[in-house]
Amino acid sequence: MAKKNAQKYYGDIGLLILRLGLGAMFIFHGWPKISGGAQLWPGFGEAVSFCGINFGFMFWGFMAACAEFFGGIFIALGIAFRLFCFLLAITMIVASFMHLGKGEGLAAAAHAIEMGIVFISLFFIGPGNFHAGNLVQMLGKKKRNK
Repeated sequence: MAKKNAQKYYGDIGLLILRLGLGAMFIFHGWPKISGGAQLWPGFGEAVSFCGINFGFMFWGFMAACAEFFGGIFIALGIAFRLFCFLLAITMIVASFMHLGKGEGLAAAAHAIEMGIVFISLFFIGPGNFHAGNLVQMLGKKKRNK
């Protein structure tokens, strides 16, 4: 039984490291898109045209920027985890279609495809036990037990 608990513990540590690393990178990539403002968003939003959506490019660009930046924060914290995994997976799928649709080939689309696979996998795995929601619950229990 101890071996099983150790495996679970190490799995949770692995998920924490993965969440923090991915979260930091998506914050890093998303911040320039958020802070760049409305003049940048239509350029990002045009990616949806490769999925057959030919309107609202500013909206879609803003949504992609928000998914990357805020998704990075929430993924790192493990809060609303599956929602943001879903949003980031969709963002990566759209980015993949864009690269392939532009004729840039698999090499250009590979990173977005890989990240899409990671976020779809994490959607099913979950955030692990070491996330902000559990921390708040543990602190609440300690206060009640005093």
